Amino acid sequence: MGILSKIFTWWDGATIGTMLWSSRNGEHVGTDAQGNKYYRSKKRVEGKRERRWVIYEGANDASRVPSEWHGWLHGAGDDVPESNLPPARIWEADYTPNATGTATAYRPQGALEMGGKRAAAVGDYEAWSPEG
Repeated sequence: MGILSKIFTWWDGATIGTMLWSSRNGEHVGTDAQGNKYYRSKKRVEGKRERRWVIYEGANDASRVPSEWHGWLHGAGDDVPESNLPPARIWEADYTPNATGTATAYRPQGALEMGGKRAAAVGDYEAWSPEG
């Protein structure tokens, strides 16, 4: 199913068209720890910002782009992040995928999926009633 999935799907890596376009018009500049590949355009137009893009290894999820590469993609610097990265700090956490919409997503105690009941709070609203 490898070649067929590359022809017809866009949500898991790049399509064949994107890979061909990137190989002809792009210059591979680096790869991050997750295997995502970063490109810049071979042609540079005077007075315009150069085009930069990423081809994901696996699911196309923008939250998978590390912060240093995110800055590079948006033109925050001209240097490729791999060449000038500081060492990782002890307090920096490893990447965790976006869990929104999955079974592992955070759900507070009052969420509907957790029963919809929560502890009473000081500022809870009480509706007025003429009997009370």
